[in-house]
Amino acid sequence: MKRILTTLVLGLGVAGLRAYGADAAEVVEAAAAVTEEAGPSAGDVLFTANNLWMMLSAALVFIMHLGFATVESGLTRAKNTTNILFKNSLIPCIGILTYAVCGFNLMYPGFEQGSHSWFGFSGFGITLPENGLTSGYNPGYTYWTDFLFQAMFAATAATIVSGAVAERIKLSSFLVFATIFVAISYPITGSWKWGYGWLNTLGFYDFAGSTLVHSVGGWGALAGAIVLGARTGKFVGGQVRPILGHSMPLATIGVFLLWLGWFGFNGGSVLSADPALVSLTLVTTCIAASAGAVAATVISWSILKKPDLSLALNGILAGLVGITAGADQMGPMSAAIIGAIAGALVVFSVMFFDRIRIDDPVGAISVHLVCGIWGTLAVGLFGAKSGGTQLWHQVVGIVAIGVFTFAFALILFGIIKATMGLRVSVQEEKEGLDVGEHGSEAYPNFQPVAER
Repeated sequence: MKRILTTLVLGLGVAGLRAYGADAAEVVEAAAAVTEEAGPSAGDVLFTANNLWMMLSAALVFIMHLGFATVESGLTRAKNTTNILFKNSLIPCIGILTYAVCGFNLMYPGFEQGSHSWFGFSGFGITLPENGLTSGYNPGYTYWTDFLFQAMFAATAATIVSGAVAERIKLSSFLVFATIFVAISYPITGSWKWGYGWLNTLGFYDFAGSTLVHSVGGWGALAGAIVLGARTGKFVGGQVRPILGHSMPLATIGVFLLWLGWFGFNGGSVLSADPALVSLTLVTTCIAASAGAVAATVISWSILKKPDLSLALNGILAGLVGITAGADQMGPMSAAIIGAIAGALVVFSVMFFDRIRIDDPVGAISVHLVCGIWGTLAVGLFGAKSGGTQLWHQVVGIVAIGVFTFAFALILFGIIKATMGLRVSVQEEKEGLDVGEHGSEAYPNFQPVAER
């Protein structure tokens, strides 16, 4: 209000000075002096702070793609490193472009609060809204900030799938899948909650995407692993043969990059720079990650009789995924419990999927699907609105999104398999996808391409 009054007075003053024939330079100098004295309004400062935090959060989420690339390459064999890095370099590019072309307007189609809609589309492309730079979805930041932050999320779902189908999928087939999955499947289910669709009206809650991002990627990963089948030599004579990753340093770097990115993933999901809520969210996120690592270490050490670094790292990620649905609602103790349960779940889940002969080289299904489901349920058990009704709403959301996403991914993988082919030849798999798909090696001077 102060700024509006100042502008009004300034305008009248300038008009008066001109009426009395004042020099133009004097008029400008007087205007500048009044504007400087008035300074920016509190609303302007808050708007700027919100935008800066959201853009910083988008940058943190963006760096998670490097984390996924290093985790996946570290937990797989050296002969497939270039292939994995290539996929993880293209996925954010595909995600940003498809989100700009249609994904953003599928996810935020203009549903009104209280809508029971399942599908909407507000047109191709992104354009400046009628009200200027302000986002119609949230007036606290600009339309471009809104798009940028949401686009960083979109590509994450396809990145999750990449790890589960690593070391045996054709590059071209995967890229086709990733493009369609991110462009259509992810934003449709996202609109059900974040776009004010029917799940939002029901009361389903998912703060930063335990289900809407991580479980969506996990369902896609499960469908891909089923259709593709296991890597050659993974299951032999009824026994599980471990296929070890080639670089635990890379995997460790990747996990800590992902943890760093989660400060933006969860912290940015506050959708403002509110210091109280952002700081709470970051604390619960870190506590859950820490508890997940400790729980996974204790359980895997007791079962395997030796500490397993890969399971400890996946325990960190499990805790992060688990807290994501309710990071803004939990106290420190609840966050620790949620993270610890997620860390325990990831150990048993990895063993379970091996037992039923579903081959997931990096544990993506266990981390993102299983712990994403757990984190979403945890909102109904520990959250501010915990109780039977909220828990039921969480179950409905999990099931609805799971059925849609799994069916979409399964059908899409099936169509690609029937038309383009999905899996590389046995010879290509043995030699490594770096040579078969790219004609190059990630480490040409260090070791041979062929398996030892």
